[in-house]
Amino acid sequence: MSTQMPNENKPTPLALDRSDERVSHADSIGGMVRAFVSRVRSGDLGMLPVAIGLIVISTVFSILNPIFLAPNNLVNLLFDCATVGIISLGIVCVLILGEIDLSVGSMSGLASAIIGVLWVNSGMSLPLAIGAALVTGAVVGALYAVLYNRLGMPSFVATLAGLLALLGMQLYILGPTGSINLPYASPLVRFGQILVMPGWLSHLLALVPGAVLVIAGLVIRKRRQAVNLSSQPLSSLVVKAVVLTVILEAAVYYLNLGRGVPWMFGLFVALVVILNYALTKTKWGRSMFAVGGNREAARRSGINVRRIYLSAFMLCSTLAALGGTFSAARLASSSQQAGTGDVNLNAIAAAVIGGTSLFGGRGSAYSALLGIIVIQAISNGLTLLNLSSSLRYMITGAVLAIAVIVDSLARRSRVSHGRA
Repeated sequence: MSTQMPNENKPTPLALDRSDERVSHADSIGGMVRAFVSRVRSGDLGMLPVAIGLIVISTVFSILNPIFLAPNNLVNLLFDCATVGIISLGIVCVLILGEIDLSVGSMSGLASAIIGVLWVNSGMSLPLAIGAALVTGAVVGALYAVLYNRLGMPSFVATLAGLLALLGMQLYILGPTGSINLPYASPLVRFGQILVMPGWLSHLLALVPGAVLVIAGLVIRKRRQAVNLSSQPLSSLVVKAVVLTVILEAAVYYLNLGRGVPWMFGLFVALVVILNYALTKTKWGRSMFAVGGNREAARRSGINVRRIYLSAFMLCSTLAALGGTFSAARLASSSQQAGTGDVNLNAIAAAVIGGTSLFGGRGSAYSALLGIIVIQAISNGLTLLNLSSSLRYMITGAVLAIAVIVDSLARRSRVSHGRA
């Protein structure tokens, strides 16, 4: 006859209660703050560097020239953000795969030229001309993917060749005049220069993100509670939604003191939200991150890697063409200078500065939004100070270098933290 000894490792009811208390404490607002600090220490910086950068830039330029934060100046800044920001969205897709597209500037310039030639010179309807430009972008992206998938040509080389070829096509179709003026009273030009949302609509749209945050949070909370998992407390969810709504409503109110929120910027934000949903909530998006993280592992898990590369390059070139369309609307012309200069630099830099990794496997659609705001804020502030463009190039280059350094250090910190 043996005596059964008590199991010392078996938790007592009191221990279970204390465990639940620790979980509840970890899910409190204070616990969320500590979790955020822990993520930062481990190298998961998120949007923190961009937020700090925007605060510093705004503070410095507003001190040097108070006009920088004037409502109408910020409205003009948002108009300028939309054109290159849309191009940067496509760059985010290829960077997630660890690739690059150096021809997005030339593609945007070619799209601008196609619209001018077909719409103004040939008399084609505006929707068809825009459609032709977008189809051209998709075909060019598909060609890059074929060169990469079938021939193994590095994307750097393929898109560099494309940069030169597309620039040549742009110059060829524009002809000796080199410039085509778009009708100033046309819907396209008005959309790119003067159209803003009604005040009531902009305030209504500013309520949407907070409402979506609450609804999505409640759905996730219900699912986790159904399987007895810890969930985010309702108080912290409400606090997040209220803070986000207050910030957005205050921004809209301030912009409405001037001309208002541009429709073109609103469309850009809508594209950001759509791409973010596709990257985070769909099988395609998960496959994108998987391929960018480890191509061979993704292939062995059953992902069609070639199709993922095809979709990314096509989406990148198509968004570049759409950005070129809005650039033509913004300038009211299609010219040989469209897409040249610093368009490539700004589109790539915006994605990287916003937090998309050059090493692949990490990125967000919101990085294009935040990154282009940083770049345009620098450009706008230096223009108000009447400083030369050479200084703008140097400062933008320095900010890009800092962003890459931060990304490299964060990546090293994540690796060391994972090993620990």
